Amino acid sequence: MITYNKIISGIVTAITVTMLFSCEGNLNRVRALDLPDENPQAIGVGLNLKYTDSGRVVATLKSPKMLDFTNMEFPYREFPDGVQVEFFDENKKKSIVTAKYGIIYDETGLIDLQDNVVLVTSDSTRLRADQLFWDQKAGWIFTDKPNTILFANGARNDGEGFDSDLNFTNFRSRTNVGIQIIEEKKE
Repeated sequence: MITYNKIISGIVTAITVTMLFSCEGNLNRVRALDLPDENPQAIGVGLNLKYTDSGRVVATLKSPKMLDFTNMEFPYREFPDGVQVEFFDENKKKSIVTAKYGIIYDETGLIDLQDNVVLVTSDSTRLRADQLFWDQKAGWIFTDKPNTILFANGARNDGEGFDSDLNFTNFRSRTNVGIQIIEEKKE
């Protein structure tokens, strides 16, 4: 004989089993959120960032898109659609670097710029390279790729590989061909 208790017990059992099976699908999706994967934790569009030090603007960064992978074991931020950075020294002199692709590694402070990299310093020195690395901590730039540097005084350096400080005052070229202008002083 079927009683109310048996009917209610059957309905409760059916609802409980249904809920358990439906929760399993959601539980797997929730667990997937905690697993590190190849997806960025954030995507920025139309960026125009200003970096300040003691109230003074030291740099601005503009990019159409940034992918933030700082949730990874080796955190980084990627600029797949290009980047432009303006740097300002203590005298408010501006240097600009542009590239079609960029990536910033947070732990090492290394910036990797690639594809049509152009750096123009405040004194009009112009560097063109396929790739350029910038070590922010050391204040040093370098590359092993082909590059051309047009110095403010008219000198030109075509080479493959160089490293330098940010002002090109301590410049070392690995292989190069160029025109150097040397001023002679009469005594």
